[in-house]
Amino acid sequence: MNLIINIFSLVGSLALFLFGMKTMSEGLEKFAGDRLRNILGAMTKNRVMGVFTGIFITALIQSSSATTVMVVSFVNAGLMTLAQSIGVIMGANIGTTVTAWIISAVGFKVNIAAFAIPMLAIGMPLIFSGKSKRKSIGEFVFGFSFLFMGLSFLQEAATALNIGDMVAGMLAHVPQDSFFTILLFVIVGALVTMLVQASAATMAITLMLFGMNIPGFGFEQAAALAMGQNIGTTITAFIASLTANTQARRAALAHMFFNVFGVVAVLIVFYPACDAISWLVTDVMHGGNNPLYKLSAFHTAFNIVNTLLLIWFVPQIEQFVCRVLPEKEKDGPEKLKFISAGLLSTAELSLLEARKEIALFGERCLKQFNYVMSMHNVEKNEDFEQIFEKVKKYEWVTDNMEYEIAHYLQQVSEGRLSDDAKRQVQRMLREVDDLESIGDCAFNIARTLSRKRTNCKEHFTDEQLTNIQVMESLVQESLQIMVEVLNQPEGEGHDIHLSISLENEINRLRTFLRDENLQMLSQGAYDYQLGAFYIDAINGCEKLADYVLNVVQCKARKTRA
Repeated sequence: MNLIINIFSLVGSLALFLFGMKTMSEGLEKFAGDRLRNILGAMTKNRVMGVFTGIFITALIQSSSATTVMVVSFVNAGLMTLAQSIGVIMGANIGTTVTAWIISAVGFKVNIAAFAIPMLAIGMPLIFSGKSKRKSIGEFVFGFSFLFMGLSFLQEAATALNIGDMVAGMLAHVPQDSFFTILLFVIVGALVTMLVQASAATMAITLMLFGMNIPGFGFEQAAALAMGQNIGTTITAFIASLTANTQARRAALAHMFFNVFGVVAVLIVFYPACDAISWLVTDVMHGGNNPLYKLSAFHTAFNIVNTLLLIWFVPQIEQFVCRVLPEKEKDGPEKLKFISAGLLSTAELSLLEARKEIALFGERCLKQFNYVMSMHNVEKNEDFEQIFEKVKKYEWVTDNMEYEIAHYLQQVSEGRLSDDAKRQVQRMLREVDDLESIGDCAFNIARTLSRKRTNCKEHFTDEQLTNIQVMESLVQESLQIMVEVLNQPEGEGHDIHLSISLENEINRLRTFLRDENLQMLSQGAYDYQLGAFYIDAINGCEKLADYVLNVVQCKARKTRA
């Protein structure tokens, strides 16, 4: 019975460690969400700055997996190029070694759990604060406490289970001086990290085992496990990229290539590299009293050397991953381009992808309306029907995009969001609803033109056709402005006066043309049926323009008067 309790205690301690790391990471990302995005945008102009950005972000949020998934999300959303992402990923691998140094310095020597409980008391009022920033700080404090409590409990559970004796028993049958044993430890490190999906957790376990002075588990074996973890940690970003676009998959592949290349390169000079690190820590750093420093130094040196080797070959790495993952045939208009169910890395960062998708939604509405405008001067019925089918297809596309984006935003809203992010979600839901209505209006105008072509023998008069085209040009201009506004970053001021001016002009023109149509009908200038189709097209354009203004005002955080 004690054995079962100890096993569950070990697993529970690991779960607490992972939960603490996740909570701490998410709290920091929410607290500095916009700042993180601005840093990633401003500091990735060249590969060297990209590396330092990756180091800084990962050291801050204490998770290379979170950084790489964030980067893959940005690449998927078109906010970062593939070349920029490679530099950040290189830096993320260096930044994640900070965790090992913290654990080496205090994790197993100081009873940090004794300080963790009082820290929870500090975090408690922050967690229940009404302000999202304070709440995020509280989450970070709670996560930090849980992380080191989990680490402390992990050591206690491992001692109770006599993990050291168990590992020593397993290693007794493994040849110690064989290079194949080193390869075995690399594979084990990779598999365990793939399973746990947190290299910091497996590194903590490795440091704990190394500190137990287990026979057969020396510095070389621990270093091999650490190298394997660098391969295993790539699985998180790889999984996140499976449902993403080609560029995001390439970023994940570049991450995998970078880490695998580093492991292969170090394995070639493995024993001299271990000797060099031992000399550096013992004779230069004078850290011989703490053997864990050697493993932390190896982990850091491995990633720094790997980065120094490959940073000069970012263009070649980009070419390589592009060759391995060639661009697929261009997706049809029914495909979502930026968002996917697999890329909910954090709730707030996912809003960036939704924003890009909504901008694409607006562009497709404009394209649909352009098809409507091209229906007037088509002579052949076959050509007319082809254009009408395209408009009809885009109407289905807008319905589908509304559902998928709204469903995605619902998933995002299930996460812990700041107050500003909650307001963003509400605005986005309103925007996709109005954009879908724009698609419906465009299709209704096309259907009116189709019915007129089928059921009415008369053609629009030159004056009627001119009036329709003037109205459509005004609507097209308002759509173009809407697309520009949707493509602007969240939080920027949007000048909506031009959109309001166009809407007023469209309303005045609609009223004038409607009155003029009644006069022309009373004079018998043309058939009533033709006049009905004519005014239906005019009214359809005016109604469409109403929804366009709704979208622009919603993005500008204003309500319509």
